[in-house]
Amino acid sequence: MTNKILAIDTATENCSVALLVGDKTYVRSELAPRDHTKKVLPMVDELLNEAGLTLQDLDALAFARGPGSFTGVRICIGVAQGLGFGADLPMIGISTLKAMAQGAYRKNETTHVATAIDARMSEVYWGRFERLENGDWTEVEPEQVVAPDTVVANTPQDNITWATAGTGWDAYAESLSSLAIDTQSSGVLYPEAEDIAFLAQYELAKGNVVAAEEASPVYLRDNVTWKKLPGRE
Repeated sequence: MTNKILAIDTATENCSVALLVGDKTYVRSELAPRDHTKKVLPMVDELLNEAGLTLQDLDALAFARGPGSFTGVRICIGVAQGLGFGADLPMIGISTLKAMAQGAYRKNETTHVATAIDARMSEVYWGRFERLENGDWTEVEPEQVVAPDTVVANTPQDNITWATAGTGWDAYAESLSSLAIDTQSSGVLYPEAEDIAFLAQYELAKGNVVAAEEASPVYLRDNVTWKKLPGRE
């Protein structure tokens, strides 16, 4: 794959941008839970300058579509759409949970990953993924927002050691310690844009792109999101 893809992620406390140019990846990443709006565009500019490219030189723009922080996901979509509109780029939304699975593989070459982001309100954003031979990932258990005790009740024992990724494992350590499956920490707490860029290659090859105006988030907790808005029930 010889694509040029810019990826943006502000869906969690981490803020990261990556630029994939063929086999080379340029990366900026910083844990900045309250400064996403200040940092993300300068990161984009730095990477484009470093690579000697403009937005118009790119093949696609990838973004973290969620799940994650409502505000963080909204910032990510807004910034990505602004850049996509300006350069008329096709857009690719990538799951933050799937990105963490790829991050676990990048760091530890683990091929089975159980992801859990702390969703607050005594819930986690949960999903399990298995790496395919071509380097892409498939869902073993679809992404969902669920109570940790429900995860424990609905996860059957198997003969696989699952690498864990995400903040949910620490936030609900006591509950998730009762899981029937064997687990081992991957050390991955947050999604990273470099993994989003990597996964976006597969979606671009399959034609899974949208125009900027069609880029949409995945909150998983849409009913709660609407309730936060005045006049919604």
